[in-house]
Amino acid sequence: MTSPIKLYRNPKSGHCHRVQLMMSLLGVPYETVDLDMANGAHKAPSYLRVSPLGQVPAIDDNGVTLSDSNGIITYLVSKYGDDASWIGGTPQDKAEVQRWLSIAAGEIANGPCAARLVTVFGAPLDHAAAVAKSHDLFKVMDAALDGRTFLVGDRITLADVAGYSYIAHAPEGGVSLEAYPNIRAWLARIEAQPNFVGMAPSPIPEAA
Repeated sequence: MTSPIKLYRNPKSGHCHRVQLMMSLLGVPYETVDLDMANGAHKAPSYLRVSPLGQVPAIDDNGVTLSDSNGIITYLVSKYGDDASWIGGTPQDKAEVQRWLSIAAGEIANGPCAARLVTVFGAPLDHAAAVAKSHDLFKVMDAALDGRTFLVGDRITLADVAGYSYIAHAPEGGVSLEAYPNIRAWLARIEAQPNFVGMAPSPIPEAA
């Protein structure tokens, strides 16, 4: 008998929530292991065997260990997803999904993720620059979602899962979503999915 997947995480991390959301949407049994990162649990030799760079999230799927949130969600839908549309149904859709995964690792990480790292975790980053990058991205995203249900076509894909967590929690980083009605409607559609699970909120600072 297989055991639930272990998800090693920081419960306030959007990268970790991305993986938790994916497992929940797929209906995959999992258990969370919250690391005491303030005291170096992510650098312990036992954890480095799971995540060699000492980063979260990481999973242990009955001996298969993986780190990097986008890599993990790709693995999860490949192993447990019963619908290939998670990765895009056509060659063009697959390319679009991959583009949004790259955006999640680039513009989202440097925009709303970075802004939230400053306000929630006290990271020594340029908050004003991260807020500006967030709005630059959100203007493009809001236009891309005009007339679309999800980022790639009319069904939820990895693109939406990868983008959700930090965009939904952008106000915690001081980035208002008020000017982006298409993004807010998109977030609501993701939240309406069966088995959706949210991330615990953090205090919201004055938005910019």
